[in-house]
Amino acid sequence: MKITASKLNKYCMFKLPAAYFTGVRATYIDDTKCTVKVKHRWINQNPFNSMFWAVQGMAAELTTGALVMQKIQNSGEKISMLVANNNASFSKKATGRITFECAEGEKLDQAIKNAIDTKEGQTVWLNAKGVNEDGVEVSNFNFEWTLKVKSKKQ
Repeated sequence: MKITASKLNKYCMFKLPAAYFTGVRATYIDDTKCTVKVKHRWINQNPFNSMFWAVQGMAAELTTGALVMQKIQNSGEKISMLVANNNASFSKKATGRITFECAEGEKLDQAIKNAIDTKEGQTVWLNAKGVNEDGVEVSNFNFEWTLKVKSKKQ
């Protein structure tokens, strides 16, 4: 089954309801990048009348995680994935529609190839930037994903 933006949104509705109900929506995914948008609304705001940092984090993580899921699916191997670390910086109030994008699919190709070839766990840092409607960066997230080929039972 090919991963598409609409399938990611259905997945969120059932498996990540906090992201879905706060308005996090995938809008684009291909082999190299994933785009997710979220609009500042009452349900996802903080007391300072901007988007709560955790909602931005869910949108940013979805951009990187969707790419990881797609690359694992395309590999044909059973590979586990988990966020080991993350960090973020916030440079402007997040209001209006915020677009998060991760365009590091090629970086993932190498990490998954190494995991399959060596049968050892691999880590890869993926970045997702959040920009407002004016193209101004409001937040910048980094996620360290761990990838490990699952052993086959004999």
